[in-house]
Amino acid sequence: MAEKKITKAAATKAANKAAKAAEVKEAPAKKAPAKKAAAKSSVVYVNAENAGFKAGDVYQALAAAEKALTVAEVAKKAKVAVEEAYLGLGWLFKEGKVATTEDNKIVLA
Repeated sequence: MAEKKITKAAATKAANKAAKAAEVKEAPAKKAPAKKAAAKSSVVYVNAENAGFKAGDVYQALAAAEKALTVAEVAKKAKVAVEEAYLGLGWLFKEGKVATTEDNKIVLA
């Protein structure tokens, strides 16, 4: 088979034609999707004062509920992060104010 020779003019013409075809087929510019806000990481400052306040929040939530709650339920009712609920529960466990049930729920002692 004989090879076809392409001149510079023919190559440029073909490139221009391809570019025009791409412009015609190109869809309207899409907007970039909105960036999602990064999830705030929960930072728990551990000191005696903070732990005591979280323990008070957890204790009040358990007292108001008057029943055994899971840690997630305690955190929700106390309006604190789960990590802060664990901090408060640790304080209360140490003082003997709370106990666990057979189904791993927390109840006032």
